[in-house]
Amino acid sequence: MTFQKSSSTSSIFHMLILWFIIVLFCTDGLTAGMGTTPNLKHIVIGRCYSYITLVWPNSSYDCEEIWREFEEAVMRKSRCNVKVKDYKRMFHATPQTLTCGKLLFWSKTRELIHSYAAVTRRFWTLEDTLVGYMFNDLIWCGQEEKDRGFDFNSCPDWSTCVHHPVYSLWRQASQNFAAAACGNITVLLNGSIENAFNRKSMFGGVELDSLNPRMVDHVNIKVVANLEGPFIESCTQGSIVDLINVLQTRGFRWTCTDSDLTLMILQCIQNPQQFSCLPCANSLLHRQRPHL
Repeated sequence: MTFQKSSSTSSIFHMLILWFIIVLFCTDGLTAGMGTTPNLKHIVIGRCYSYITLVWPNSSYDCEEIWREFEEAVMRKSRCNVKVKDYKRMFHATPQTLTCGKLLFWSKTRELIHSYAAVTRRFWTLEDTLVGYMFNDLIWCGQEEKDRGFDFNSCPDWSTCVHHPVYSLWRQASQNFAAAACGNITVLLNGSIENAFNRKSMFGGVELDSLNPRMVDHVNIKVVANLEGPFIESCTQGSIVDLINVLQTRGFRWTCTDSDLTLMILQCIQNPQQFSCLPCANSLLHRQRPHL
């Protein structure tokens, strides 16, 4: 009896393995991730109305038109064949003038950068623009068959597509954001990873090349490592040095710091028990102590 039970269990196990292999290898060759975000249309149009009412009041954007142009760019195209140029009409419907000296760029510092922008209230990230606000954290892809609409079951990963529908939109949005930069700009990079400045990232591969040295006065680099480390890159080592060389070659003036007090405080607020937060707290108390 024991032998028969073990044999049955083994057979089921092998059948599951076989099923997994079939599913893994008998797909269309794309690494499928999550499908299009449910209720995409309602989310995008709702965010648009929220933006023009609360974030950028009195603006004259036509939210319904923006959605129609977006839908036209994505629908009835292969999931891996939505090019940057396909969003041209949508971006024409979303022009935006940005204030000089307030643009904030980032790479591999997503959570911290938005906390920094919210606390300082001096900066705008790409996600604070109309297009960034509408499409932030959303996924979408269409289906090539006519009148099939969006694919809510699965969309390919970015790495599997040259012309991924999500990547193409963010590439154009990033290029527009950087091309509009003027005055002083700030870049926040992660000092706890190798290649913090990566030429394949959106900042290194798109935004940096779109910055105009005749319009940008200074590029202020801020390097921030995790409180517990590792401390891999800084203003004087690693890929940050490569970034500085690129800026110098292109004629940009720059500054760099890897000990920004505001960023350290934000990190300590999120993790106050960290040992490295004690000097930060002492420094803050010293600044606030009244002079007698």
